Amino acid sequence: MNQRNYQRELDRILTEFQAEAKAPRLFLHSCCAPCSSYVLEYLSRYFEITVYYYNPNIFPEEEYEKRVEEQKRLIFAMDFIHPVSFIAAPYEPEAFYREVKGRETDPEGGERCLKCYELRLRAAAAMAAGKGYDYFTTTLTISPLKRADRLNEIGERLAAEYGVAFLPSDFKKKNGYKRSVELSEEYGLYRQDYCGCVYSRGQRAK
Repeated sequence: MNQRNYQRELDRILTEFQAEAKAPRLFLHSCCAPCSSYVLEYLSRYFEITVYYYNPNIFPEEEYEKRVEEQKRLIFAMDFIHPVSFIAAPYEPEAFYREVKGRETDPEGGERCLKCYELRLRAAAAMAAGKGYDYFTTTLTISPLKRADRLNEIGERLAAEYGVAFLPSDFKKKNGYKRSVELSEEYGLYRQDYCGCVYSRGQRAK
C-alpha cells in the first residue's frame, strides 16, 4: 500500500485556491510559536488565518502563559499577505488529565500522545465548525517527532464528525522544520526543550 503524501495533497488544494483567486478562512491549532512560524509564513499566502492556542497538556501554568505570550509576539512581529488573528484558550489542565488517565506511563509518541492530539484537534474542529470556518488544521505535523499520518487521520475523522473540512498537512516537508528553526532564531523565539506535559518533562529530566 502506498503511503499518502499529505504535502502533495496540500499543494493541490493550494493550487486550486490560486487559480480561483480566493482566500478561505483557516482555523489553525498551534502548539507553540516556533512550530507555527513556518506554517504562518507558508499558509498566510493562501488563507485568512485564526491561530488557536489550545494546549491543556502544558505544564506548569507559567509555561503555558509563556508560550501564549510568545505566540502573540510572533504574530505581531510577522508580516502577512492575508490577515492573521489570535485566540488563546483558558488554561484547563484538568481536561488533559481526564483524557490521558491510565496512560500516564506511556512512552512519548504512544497512546497518551494520540489522545492528547485528539483532545486538542477536537476543540479546534468544534470551534471552527461553530464559527463557520472553511478549514481547520494543526501545526503539530511540523515536528519530526510526530507522525503526520496519525494526525491527519484524527483530523479527517473529526472533520466528518463536525462538518468542517480538515486541511491535510505534513509541514516538516519542503524543509519546513528547518525553516521554523531559522525563523525562531530570526525572531528570537523561546524554544522549549520538552513537548509540554508533565510526563514529557519528567522523561526529559531522566
